[in-house]
Amino acid sequence: MAKPKLALYWAASCGGCDVAVLDIEVKILDVAAFFDIVFWPCATDFKYKDVEAMPDKSITLCLFNGSIRNSENEKLAKLLRAKSVVLVAFGSCAQEGCIPALANLTTKEAIFKTVYLDTPSTHNPDKIFPQPVTKVKEGDLEIPVFWEKVKSLDQVVDVDYYIPGCPPQSTQVAAVIEAVIDILKNGKPLPPKGTILGAGDKTCCDECPRTRKEKKVKQFYRLHEILINPDECLLDQGIVCMGPATRSGCGALCVKANVPCRGCYGAPPNVHDQGLKMLSAISSVIDAQEPDEIDKIINTIADPTGTFYRFSMAHSTLKIADL
Repeated sequence: MAKPKLALYWAASCGGCDVAVLDIEVKILDVAAFFDIVFWPCATDFKYKDVEAMPDKSITLCLFNGSIRNSENEKLAKLLRAKSVVLVAFGSCAQEGCIPALANLTTKEAIFKTVYLDTPSTHNPDKIFPQPVTKVKEGDLEIPVFWEKVKSLDQVVDVDYYIPGCPPQSTQVAAVIEAVIDILKNGKPLPPKGTILGAGDKTCCDECPRTRKEKKVKQFYRLHEILINPDECLLDQGIVCMGPATRSGCGALCVKANVPCRGCYGAPPNVHDQGLKMLSAISSVIDAQEPDEIDKIINTIADPTGTFYRFSMAHSTLKIADL
């Protein structure tokens, strides 16, 4: 019997999702034993033409990590969708845009100007910018086209399942892979399309061991500005923690280490916009009634947009991504 085929691809992301796969440790041997890994560019020398030559739907499972930043990302997303029976948005970048999608707050022109003209280490007196096609004596040299906006995977192609996290916790990755192997080996039915795998159905606060006292806040602090009580809710102490607006599943590892949740597991069930959910949580702890006083307290939050939408900008109701 031929093995089920597995593909993994890394689009616009940091590479942490590929490391998370390796972090399942010896269980990676079970993956190699059960699957025929037919595409994993960051690990082995596969070529795009190898995938293009495959019959459609010949790849059983594809774990696609990274957002869609350029034409190459989009091309591979469409190619792997055509070749795969099951396509999984693996990690926050593929699921919701994540850190790359914060670039949607600005423009391609401004990004290029900053990178190629305005950095202290850049010497570019002729103001040369990357071009999609450059003619050289050997022929045309092509590079990917940098898109105006960053998109999540499901804003480009149809996605079957999602595995959240930046990166997904290795324990959750191992559990999902074991479940997939069990399903394929024993002919069990797949979960309903659109299911979020490797995560819980509550919020990060439900996993957090800290005590909530419903205190009111007159100022928000950054971590270096306050001595944190390790037993008390961070939000009650004036630390912006995304726990109330974030899906459970990570085990509240950051919060247990005295670091506020930043929201990488995405919005909880039945919440459409993670940032708006967090804004609601913030409003519940502000100790003020007058608009001027409320504004003063809110203004102590450093980078609210970049904090509330750090992982979900492409999916936000701000509608910054051009769909």
